[in-house]
Amino acid sequence: MRRSAWLSLCLLALCTPARAADAALVPALIPQPASMRFDTGAAPFMVDARTILQADGDAATRVAGQLNRLLARAGRTPLPVAARGDGTQHGIRLTLAPGSGIPAEGYALVVAGDGITLRASDEAGLFHGAVTLWQLLTQSDAARVALPAMRIDDAPRFPWRGYMLDSARHFQTPAQVRQVLDTMALHKLNVFHWHLTDDQGWRIEIKRHPRLAQVGGCRVPAGDAGVDPASGTPVPYCGWYTQDEIRDIVAHAAALHITVVPEIDMPGHATAAIAAYPALGTEGRQIPVSAHRGIHANLFNVDDATFDFLDGVFAEVAQLFPGPYIHIGGDEAIKAQWQASPRVQARMRELGLADEDALQSWFIHRLETQVHGHGKRLIGWDEILDGGLAPDATVMSWRGIDGGLAAARQGHDVVMSPNADLYLDYLQTDSPDEPGGRPRPKLIPMERFYRFEPVPEALDADRRHHILGLQANMWTTDDVRFSAVEHNTFPRLLAVAETGWTPKAGKDYASFLQRLPAWTRRYQALGVGYARTPFGVLLDDAPAAAGKATLQLSNPLGYPVRYTLDGSEPTARSPLYAGPIEAGLPLQLRTAAFAGDNALQPAQRFEVTAASLRSRGNAQLQPCIAQGPVLRMQDDTVQADGRRALFNVAFMQPCWRWEHAPMAGAESIEVRAGRLPYIIDQSEEENARRRFLPARSAHGELDIRAGSCDGERIATAPLPARPDADGFITLHAPLLRRSDKTEAMCIRFSGDFRPDMWVLDRVTLR
Repeated sequence: MRRSAWLSLCLLALCTPARAADAALVPALIPQPASMRFDTGAAPFMVDARTILQADGDAATRVAGQLNRLLARAGRTPLPVAARGDGTQHGIRLTLAPGSGIPAEGYALVVAGDGITLRASDEAGLFHGAVTLWQLLTQSDAARVALPAMRIDDAPRFPWRGYMLDSARHFQTPAQVRQVLDTMALHKLNVFHWHLTDDQGWRIEIKRHPRLAQVGGCRVPAGDAGVDPASGTPVPYCGWYTQDEIRDIVAHAAALHITVVPEIDMPGHATAAIAAYPALGTEGRQIPVSAHRGIHANLFNVDDATFDFLDGVFAEVAQLFPGPYIHIGGDEAIKAQWQASPRVQARMRELGLADEDALQSWFIHRLETQVHGHGKRLIGWDEILDGGLAPDATVMSWRGIDGGLAAARQGHDVVMSPNADLYLDYLQTDSPDEPGGRPRPKLIPMERFYRFEPVPEALDADRRHHILGLQANMWTTDDVRFSAVEHNTFPRLLAVAETGWTPKAGKDYASFLQRLPAWTRRYQALGVGYARTPFGVLLDDAPAAAGKATLQLSNPLGYPVRYTLDGSEPTARSPLYAGPIEAGLPLQLRTAAFAGDNALQPAQRFEVTAASLRSRGNAQLQPCIAQGPVLRMQDDTVQADGRRALFNVAFMQPCWRWEHAPMAGAESIEVRAGRLPYIIDQSEEENARRRFLPARSAHGELDIRAGSCDGERIATAPLPARPDADGFITLHAPLLRRSDKTEAMCIRFSGDFRPDMWVLDRVTLR
């Protein structure tokens, strides 16, 4: 249904006969149902704490219990439940109707003046319908809700609506994993891809190979985080899931109609496994579990004993996860160790293989045979296409959509998961309040998530059924906190949910934004740590001139922004931001984004003074290079308040740019800098592209240039051998020349100090 038609029907629903206090709500559902029709001539149905919830049969009773638990979690009173045939008047009736013609996972929800009927042909559909009903009942804070007379006929567009959580880089507790599953279910997602092994950790207990978890599940973090400051001894970071914990999580997911797909990554991303059992590696030597990010060179060898070992792993994995798939990774396998190994080269000649790429294809085929032997289907990242696959292998396309397009044309099932559109560790706004992640080469805001289309136009119609759906991936490399997982995931996962569920013709981004604010209230009630930054206000302030500042405000999602300059809280009657604001200094700016008359979150407070305009924190600066990756990295030192500082770092060319530095009247520059371990493993080709300013003295210098990094040097100061006890230093450098204008400024540190590097925390003109 087009947005204009949907809105008109909703407005008609508001005009149904009812008391003014019981006006029917305008349904704001995400994902948007496939079909929603309103009976504008009928009265709404009232739901309150006395409404009977009637369950027909065991499956309906289970779903009724889930609905009541959801209501209780959202702070609502659970509804009284009655079994069929006990003589009670039916208020809300849940019925499982096999053979009704309702599609799998679909449901029919009818609201009439005398009650509500929810029907489905399977329990998953009944549950999804109950989630829709829960959304309707939690759309407002009213204890008595008027639902308009309507009929919803709904079913998902795709059978794979997925979310991947990386527990290998950073470990989440079983309770946190269950919390993720609970919130996924409310988004009508049905596949949980669990990334359990990588270079940085092996997180699944394997009974016949206990060192995989006991050794592979622990690493010593790089830098100060890995050392006890009192004793100087290593402090390992450990975590893995016992088989009992995994069974509990899988059962929890199954009750929510979510299939868990485990990933055991190979032949690359194998460092943690090789650290536990060195004989698995190509080099056969003892190595540590990695504390670094990036692509590692360690690969499994290709001996028969290694495949026997891996078959034992698959045997236990298959028993723990009843779903149809085992994910074997298959990505980012650097072949240098295979190329250098006489044993591997001899095996290649024995097999008659032309090169190492052919050897990886042979490796994947052998894994596929093992996976089949345990009754499972193989799925892997799009690199597994190289060399050909068995017909029932499924491809997860992450390097864009081209791999998925090629796989579908070859007759393989495909899950679209391109990193440029669906990676949740790419940050979503330019706010300084974003957690660790990847702000560059580009942000992935809500709209980009929403507009991604899983079925390429270039794919022939008779191959489009191979596109099973889409999946968003939450990699956890750059932030240890579970709060960062939730922040990066929600609410962007709602956009993925709507694409996975709603028919393509029924999607409308403007309508989505109208429906989104109701979810912020639900997240708050459920205790889900969603991102506030998309609902906040960004301030871009130009330098002061003649005691005045020019302020530019924006909301990342495009919601209207209101503000005050007198210190009062903004309301729906406050000035609406329409363009740059010029105001005298000092000023107290209070601002918030609004949906209708309601602020989307508490007002933000900015104290703008001449002094504040002469100082910039790390997140307010830009990388000097136009292209290239930027990481938002956590400090390796925990601060006194328990937090870790965050630094944006263009690690291929560390440099920070202050675009409009107000130089007038400044005599010196103060720079606060921290030191981080350089934890990025890179190939020789990538290392060759790194750029560092040569040091002119033993420990290097602070180097500040005007205009660009090739411009005139305007300040410099020597660097110490090491930071202070808190991990930071403060440098003071006199300006080598004065200026009365605004200039761009390039700030960097000379020298290549690997395995450590200096990072800018704050720069201030004095």
